[in-house]
Order: sequence, then structure tokens, then C-alpha cells
Amino acid sequence: QVQLVESGGGLVQAGGSLRLSCAASGDTICIDAMAWYRQAPGKERELVAAISSGGSAYYLDSVKGRFTISRDNAEATAYLQMNSLRPEDTAVYYCNAHPVDRDCSRHDWWGQGTQVTVSS
Repeated sequence: QVQLVESGGGLVQAGGSLRLSCAASGDTICIDAMAWYRQAPGKERELVAAISSGGSAYYLDSVKGRFTISRDNAEATAYLQMNSLRPEDTAVYYCNAHPVDRDCSRHDWWGQGTQVTVSS
């Protein structure tokens, strides 16, 4: 099993920055890709950014150039640096980890979420 704990959310003014952290514990050797999702009120959860074990990154179009995902494999931690924040970035942000194979787990692991609120 893997446990994910997010931190770093909060209230920030538009144009400001926040850095989210996701600390993994447990069978961290089972973790392949890691990702950040978000869910705003009344909307579906969406993939914001993802990073492979080798460091290849994917970004949602609306956050390209503003957000940066990174990970420290030795510390089993993922980060999301969010700059130039906009009110539409307001959401609960969830950390996600994908298992390397089905022997590790048949499903992804999720954190409890951290609230990010951007005021205009």
C-alpha cells in the first residue's frame, strides 16, 4: 500500500504563487508516474500535470508556462509549483500515484486533497 499526503494549499491573490507537495509513504517502490489533479465545485476532476518516473512531464494546456511538476524519487515526493495563479485555478488539488504493475496494485493511489483558492 501507498499513502499520499498533500500540503501547501491555501489562499492567494491572483498573480501569486503556491507550491504543493505530495509525500508518499509505504510501498513507494511500487510508484511509477505521479500526477496532480484538481476538482472545482460543480466540475469534473481534471488532470493538471503528470510526471513519469524518468521525469517526462505532461501539462494541461491552461497551466502550461505557469505550473511546473517535479519529483524527488529518493524522497518519494512530488511537487507542483504554481505561478501566475488565476481565480479559475481555484479547486481542490489531489495527488495521484500510478502503480508500476498490477502486482503492486490494481488501482491508483490518491491523497486527501488540498484546497487552493485564488482571489481576484
